[in-house]
Amino acid sequence: MFTGIVTEQGVVSSVKSNKGYSSISIKCSKKFLKGLKKGASVAVNGVCLTSKKGSSEMLQFDVIDETLSLTNLKQIKKGTKVNLERSMTVKTEIGGHLLSGHIHCEGTVSKVTKVSNQTKDMLIALPSNMMKYIFYKGYIGINGCSLTIGKVNKNSFSIHLIPETLKITNLDELSAKSKVNIEIEQSTLITVESVEKIIAQKKV
Repeated sequence: MFTGIVTEQGVVSSVKSNKGYSSISIKCSKKFLKGLKKGASVAVNGVCLTSKKGSSEMLQFDVIDETLSLTNLKQIKKGTKVNLERSMTVKTEIGGHLLSGHIHCEGTVSKVTKVSNQTKDMLIALPSNMMKYIFYKGYIGINGCSLTIGKVNKNSFSIHLIPETLKITNLDELSAKSKVNIEIEQSTLITVESVEKIIAQKKV
């Protein structure tokens, strides 16, 4: 489990394609790697990946083709910046909301508006079947960042990005047509699907 509070940005060092999976190496700080064990879970752009090694000079992962096809990790290459978060512990302060690291879909940035020198607004479009989970002031995970939803439109929603978020995450790198990983907040997902199931049963 993760909190959606990105710790730092890593930089992709290499991507090697293999049959059925790709091997990815990511440079990050020694602080991030401290105490990391082989098999530990790390969120990379919000995707829960399993570390191949313990504390070393960089993060290393094997990512299956299915995960690549469903997320924006298929687009990364050497030099790409990615959001990183270690899995939460019992002592972790949850400043965001609980995330599983299982991406539900990709969203597309429709518009980026520079509000000031340090803040931005973004309009993100989603597949139409995912909009039922999007509510004003609800939570959402975008590239592993816990964010609050702004205005909701028919097939898109807005987010407002503060200076700290832009500084620590790769959201500042996004532009129109950028693909982002979307994770729906779990309680919202359960509530919507439970209501749909109840309504469907009443119609039988």
